[in-house]
Amino acid sequence: MIEKCYAYKRTEEKAIEKIVDLDNVAINHMVLPPGERLPRHESNSNVYMIVVTGAVTLGLGRQQPHRYGEGSIVEIPMGVTMDVLNEDDGVLEFFVVKAPGPRSFGGKK
Repeated sequence: MIEKCYAYKRTEEKAIEKIVDLDNVAINHMVLPPGERLPRHESNSNVYMIVVTGAVTLGLGRQQPHRYGEGSIVEIPMGVTMDVLNEDDGVLEFFVVKAPGPRSFGGKK
């Protein structure tokens, strides 16, 4: 087989899954029920956030938070402080693609 297949969990409960963790790319799958958030952190690579279901509210750097609905792909540069939360009534499901993978920078994954 040439290809490699990855799977992710289908759930409406809070989930943070590392799916791919390579030098050239990292892909995470996340599910945040209403009112849930990720800890405030700094982007450790170039980040592409792909909203599958619901809407994500992002506070990036010092700018006011913005809301991005399903079907949105948000690009966030490396080194930006991020607040990621679900302020909506429905479940938020999204993928985070980091390219290159954080390991390429010698930092944390």
